[in-house]
Amino acid sequence: MSYNLLKGKKGIIFGALDANSIAWKTAERVHEEGGTFVLTNAPIAMRMGQINELAEKTGSQIIPADATSEEDLQNLVEQSMEILGGKIDFVLHSIGMSVNVRKGRPYTDQKYDWTQKGTDVSAMSFHKVMQTLYKADAMNEWGSIVALTYMAAQRVFPDYNDMADNKAYLESIARSFGYFFGRDKKVRVNTISQSPTPTTAGQGVKGFDGFISYAEKMSPLGNATAMDCANYTITLFSDLTKRVTLQNLFNDGGFSNMGVSDAVMDKFVE
Repeated sequence: MSYNLLKGKKGIIFGALDANSIAWKTAERVHEEGGTFVLTNAPIAMRMGQINELAEKTGSQIIPADATSEEDLQNLVEQSMEILGGKIDFVLHSIGMSVNVRKGRPYTDQKYDWTQKGTDVSAMSFHKVMQTLYKADAMNEWGSIVALTYMAAQRVFPDYNDMADNKAYLESIARSFGYFFGRDKKVRVNTISQSPTPTTAGQGVKGFDGFISYAEKMSPLGNATAMDCANYTITLFSDLTKRVTLQNLFNDGGFSNMGVSDAVMDKFVE
């Protein structure tokens, strides 16, 4: 169902890889709500995914960009404003990667150049994106920037590895840069802390199926799906949330405030 919440709004969506990804679902929902956008991803990710299919479906153009490259980001912002015909109203940062996780390297035996690469891609890229937008004065007043995160930024999930540190850093960047973006440009910056979601990226984490089933049993409303996250993101892009900023917003079926649930206790009690 569409409510035309984003009619006339223009944006950039980072990280749509395939139909399982939250960025992909968000792009579909933005299109349904009347928004227009440019799609972007790293060239290597574009070769792995099906972003051309999404672009065709939503009538969008694709601009390849390495989100760790300031030059690529400057080009992305300039081209996006040309294509969309003006300043930007919304941005989704849906980027995360850990080489240590991918290669099975435990948290207690990090290969630090891999750690740095993951930090650059997963967190520092968010600062670079916002700095590029800020310096170019590319965002409209009351625009909205959203990044996706996970609760391992606050609590221990051992197999989430250095991605937990990356997400903690990402959330801090959102608050810190969000202050300046709000003060100087009237732009909102928030993060959504999503339930474990079976995306291509998430499934690379050891024991991820266990994460999902545990969270499902712990959460009174069950896990939030990728589409649930897309819908929540739409509200943050819309004018209905104009003074929501600097927040880490949990979209997790209630998991973040649970201590224990009957469904989990039933596994331990005869």
